[in-house]
Amino acid sequence: MSSSNLNNRVNVKACNARSQFLGKACLLVVFGLATSLWMPGGGAVNAASLAEENFTRRLTPEQYKHVISDIFGRDIEIGGRFDPGVRVDGLLEVGAGQVSVSPSGMEQYDSMARSIAQQVVDEKHRDILIHCKPSVLDAPDDACAERFFSDVGQLLYRRPLTTEELRLQVGAARAATKIEKDFYKGLGLSLAGMLSQPQFLFRREVLEADPRHRGQHRLDAYSKASRLSFFLWNSGPDLQLLEAARNGDLDTNRGLTRQAERMIRSPRLESGVRAFFSDMFQFDQFEGLIKDTAIYPKFSSQVSQDAREQTLKTVVNLLLTQRGDYRDIFTTKQTFMTKALASIYRVPLAMPVPNGSPDAWRPYEFAKDDPRSGILMQVAFVALHSHPGRSSPTLRGKALREVMLCQEVPSPPGDVDFTLVQDTSSVEYKTARARLTAHSSEPACAGCHKITDPMGFALENFDGSGGWQTSENGTKIDVTGALDGVEFDGGEGLGKAVHDNPATTSCLVNRLAAYALGRSPEKNEVSWVRDLEGVFASNEYVLPNLMLEIAKSPELYRVAVSGADELTMK
Repeated sequence: MSSSNLNNRVNVKACNARSQFLGKACLLVVFGLATSLWMPGGGAVNAASLAEENFTRRLTPEQYKHVISDIFGRDIEIGGRFDPGVRVDGLLEVGAGQVSVSPSGMEQYDSMARSIAQQVVDEKHRDILIHCKPSVLDAPDDACAERFFSDVGQLLYRRPLTTEELRLQVGAARAATKIEKDFYKGLGLSLAGMLSQPQFLFRREVLEADPRHRGQHRLDAYSKASRLSFFLWNSGPDLQLLEAARNGDLDTNRGLTRQAERMIRSPRLESGVRAFFSDMFQFDQFEGLIKDTAIYPKFSSQVSQDAREQTLKTVVNLLLTQRGDYRDIFTTKQTFMTKALASIYRVPLAMPVPNGSPDAWRPYEFAKDDPRSGILMQVAFVALHSHPGRSSPTLRGKALREVMLCQEVPSPPGDVDFTLVQDTSSVEYKTARARLTAHSSEPACAGCHKITDPMGFALENFDGSGGWQTSENGTKIDVTGALDGVEFDGGEGLGKAVHDNPATTSCLVNRLAAYALGRSPEKNEVSWVRDLEGVFASNEYVLPNLMLEIAKSPELYRVAVSGADELTMK
């Protein structure tokens, strides 16, 4: 079934079922423009149902927001709730090809689309965002509508609109204008329909035969532009990149490299770096982070928000601003601080902040004799990987293995008794180390704890909120630990061990390649990933150089196909 026919079938069903949500927008169903993701029978639609292949991914919430902001401006407000993502092989970006849109999620998309469209055409924005004026305000103007949808459509759909798509958008605006007796309201209703289309909400990639490799396929130029822009900027292609796709530049090594280098130099690279590390570090878990305020009264929603931002600022400063060694994020004493975070770390902040509020961010560097350094000792790591009312060497060690080293840790058996571990008031086992040592003496528990706890113990100077502690129940905390045969004392030693562990950089390369591809590298791509690891090392582990190497690699755009008739092909 063609996407046009699919949309029309879906639209009529959705409009009949939910006219109370869409009002007059339901009058546009004849043009196939409203609520396009509802399937007949009321079910949800997933990525695979839009194309019989694995190259369709739903926009993440941040990507959706970035695209809207880039096209219409940062002052466009985006309200609403997004359906949760699915983490596959450690990344939400990989899971984006396997997610669905629920009925309630589609209602949210509809609501956001109408709100965005209304703002675009309101009196505050229309003169800036609509580069033409209707001949009269109370009647259709197909020429102006066509110009608007042609300009905006290529940015929303990440390719030029087809003749049929443009005809439908203009027709919808014409019909709505006749009903509303207002050109801008009609234009807004048609735009709202476009913002609910799968062509916008999903990144559907098109394949074509690769002329340089017989029997293989590659992304077409516009799909290539989209993959490149979401990888580097976490947003859709800009006009310059779309033009490079249109004129064939992206199908040449020279043209592709020129665009990749331009994008790497852009300030927008920071958005891409933030998105990648937010995904890799699993910062989406902050949305459900809860702490027992009776135990940790200083921990608040502001601290939680600032903790995530602190780590991202630390990473961006070291890896982009300073173009430093990736491994140094585990040992650096340079970071950033707010008043809320300072209360958790128990450090003084210089006051007042010049030209800023008391809660403003400011650079901060831990003293040389301060045992704290690196992102593993920041609140974002130690608090996120703890229980609501206590620390957890096991959770921290597990996160370090899986997130930073890409090593899988088996789940515990279903019948494990955690009573001893949870008894923080035990007279016999006063520290977490003592309780876990006793617990892991059970044969069923020993295997997992052996590969997690020795690293987690080194971070026991941090309580469940990230605050500093030296004793538990009146007993001094032992923070000696080990990682893959390397022994150390405390968090600084752990950070140095992670810095020097070859799995650290190997993990980063694998995660970044999977993030760019939208899937984990396959067996025939192992040699490419190994080459990337070599390039990363030879370039002194500078992240932008690695991102550029991936961005200009033919492997990023080549797709192995079995059964071309099952793919979206040119």
